[in-house]
This record gives sequence, structure tokens and C-alpha cells, in this order.
Amino acid sequence: MDINLELYKVFYYVSTTLSFSEASRQLFISQSAVSQSVKTLEKKLNQTLFIRSTKKVVLTPEGELLLQHVKPALQLLDEGESLLSGDNLLKGQLRIAASDTVCRYFLIDYLQKFHQMYPDVRIKITNSTSIGCVELLEKGQADLIVCNYPNSRLGSHFRIRILKEFQDIFVANTDYFPVHTVQTKLQELLKYPILMLSQKSTTSEYLHEAFAAHNLKLLPEVELNSNDLLLDLARIGLGIACIPDYMLKENDHLTPLSLKEPLPKRQLVLAQHNNLSVSQAAERFIEIF
Repeated sequence: MDINLELYKVFYYVSTTLSFSEASRQLFISQSAVSQSVKTLEKKLNQTLFIRSTKKVVLTPEGELLLQHVKPALQLLDEGESLLSGDNLLKGQLRIAASDTVCRYFLIDYLQKFHQMYPDVRIKITNSTSIGCVELLEKGQADLIVCNYPNSRLGSHFRIRILKEFQDIFVANTDYFPVHTVQTKLQELLKYPILMLSQKSTTSEYLHEAFAAHNLKLLPEVELNSNDLLLDLARIGLGIACIPDYMLKENDHLTPLSLKEPLPKRQLVLAQHNNLSVSQAAERFIEIF
């Protein structure tokens, strides 16, 4: 089939950004040219590749299938051009999705090391919940994600590497909650205002299941989307916050509670889609771990 490679390139940028305007910006062409290229490709393939609305662009199943083949093809062409030009410097783009907490308290050192090793690689980081990160990976909007595990959205079609094991802990300002001198039962913990991440997060799922395993119903006082804000509220005595242990620093004015029924440990994992090849930049980033 005689289809210009540029049409596939435009399709790729619209697919990965899910935005005609953003694709036009990255390709340095007009939005109307992007739209016309997509229409031409759809006509030649006799398939609808995108569902368009005034608010968003979504890939159709046919579009998702095409992206699985177009993405590695364009990446191979880029790598081939670099080899022929004699340029041994790694280029391209690394697209990662992770939560604010994971980025700030875990990924930042690895990102710094990667950037020092490969300064010509563009790094795009998208923040979302661990569940939201999986959705980005499924849509092809991220090459790799680093998220909490267990994760109800990570199925068998994902390849998972364990990067770090961690413990969820409850922390309190003992000026307001004198709980540091004795072990605390989970049932006793429910007497205090609990501060935790909001629903639709892996942490919320995990905590509700952990308490349910002891026939207890967890009713948090505050549910937020930021672990850092949970810490701030705990410091001023609004409640007892549940956070990953790697967030707690010395001299933080917060004390971890000693639980009689310790919570099960969890992991930080790096995940990629089995059906989508990753760029050379993503492969090099994986090697850092």
C-alpha cells in the first residue's frame, strides 16, 4: 500500500499526545495539516483511527493496533539514522509515568544519573496515581511506569520488575497524639482521625483490605491526593497519617507508630507493556536499576 511515511509520523504524534494541537506543536506544522494528514491516512486504510470530540481525542481499537506497529518502526528508523550518521550519542525520548511521591522520594536520583549519562535524551514525566499510570501505559502514552504493587490494574500483559520493598507506616505528632510509648492495635488506631490517600489509589485499596482482614472497617477522617500534604496535616496535629516509610526523614517532628499487627509490605515496581516495544532510551534507563 502506497502510504507516505509522514502520515504515520503524524499519526504517531497524535496517538502519543492525544491532542491535535500538541502534535502540531511538536511537529512544527499547522493543526489543520495534522488533521488533514490523519484524515488522509484513515481514508487510505479505510479505518477510523481516532474518536474525536470537543474535549479529547481517543484511539479506536484499530488505532491502538496500528500504534503497536508504528511506534517500534519509527524508533528503529531513528536509531538507524543515528548509526549511519556516526553519532554514537543516545538521543530520542524517554516517557515515564509515576506518582508525585515516587518521583520525589525514589526516582529523582535515577533520573539525575540517566540525564548525566545521556544528556541528549528528552525526558517526559507524567504524574498520576499508580492506577492512573497503568492506564497511561495501556494507551501507549508512557514507555515505562514506576508504581506501587500490588496494583489491581497490572495484569498478565505487563512485564514487572521489583525495584524496592517498602513498609506503610502511620505517623503522628506526639504533642497531639501520645501514641509512641506503646504498641497500637489496628482497632485502637480507628479511635484517632486517620489521614490517607483518596479512593481510586492503590494505597486506599491496600489499606481497606488490610483492615478488612482483621474484620475492621476503615473510615478515614481526611482523604487527599498528596502524601506530602498528609504529612503537613499530621505535623499540625490534624490526625495520624499513613505514608510509605521511605518518605519519613529524621527530625521530622513525626513519630511512626508501633503496630501490634504490622501491615503487609509492598513494592515499587517498574512495568512495561508486553505488546509494545520500548525505545533504546527506555532500555538504557531500565539498565540503571
